[in-house]
Amino acid sequence: MSEASEFSVQLPLFSGPFRLLADLILDQRIDVCDVAVATITERFLREGGEAAARWSLEEATWFLAVCAVLLDLKVGRLLPRPLPDTEENLLGAQSPDLLYARSLELAAFRRAAENLAVRMAEAATLVPRTIGMPAEFAHVYPDVMERVTADELRRAAVDLLAPAPVVELSHVAPIRASVSDALRALEERLWATPRARFRDLVDGCIEKIEVVVRFLAILELYREGKVDLTQASLFGDIEVSWHGSTQPSTEGSVEGSGDGGISVSERAMQGRAEGAGDG
Repeated sequence: MSEASEFSVQLPLFSGPFRLLADLILDQRIDVCDVAVATITERFLREGGEAAARWSLEEATWFLAVCAVLLDLKVGRLLPRPLPDTEENLLGAQSPDLLYARSLELAAFRRAAENLAVRMAEAATLVPRTIGMPAEFAHVYPDVMERVTADELRRAAVDLLAPAPVVELSHVAPIRASVSDALRALEERLWATPRARFRDLVDGCIEKIEVVVRFLAILELYREGKVDLTQASLFGDIEVSWHGSTQPSTEGSVEGSGDGGISVSERAMQGRAEGAGDG
């Protein structure tokens, strides 16, 4: 680049030809971060156009390449760089005891890995037998189908494919007590006697299922808010208090039903009698 066409810069740190500045920066005699690239760019846009018009292709190419290198250097210096990996950073600034414990765990895992590698290598040498017994040793194993006849196979198939036997339930008496019947009976009883004990409400029940049904009916009345339940002591009598606002309907009730006015207990006894007669 001739002196007449030389592009010069004026900076607080350096004043002179741009070529000399580029050489000093590339030789690391001047820190690229101390050079205001923006100032050089503005001067080039303002005054360098006249000098660049007289440059040859080689001079123009050199100028562009050097500018690109200087920009790359400065960007690399300005961007944050990772800190060097020191021993403390690698260890994570942990306490010595914790680091020692982790080292022991690492040693245990290393030993386990070595043991597994040995076992896997030994297992790789085991090859399963894929062919049958040689003909000269066939007589050693007895024929399991030698004593099986066609008649035995037929009987086994009949037993296997036969339908399952029907279980006879005629001797079992059906449960004739229902929660709906017990609800109607309890409502009528509590409407007449608003306060009663549970033992009085199950008076007349013969089977346990009748007592269970009466208890479920009381729980249903309590859920509907028609009765209150109190118990003074553990395993004591359960007091049932009626709070229903309307008189229970007698339509379809136990006492006024179409069964001749029989109670749940009587109906259960009748069911047992019918079941006994069927058996």
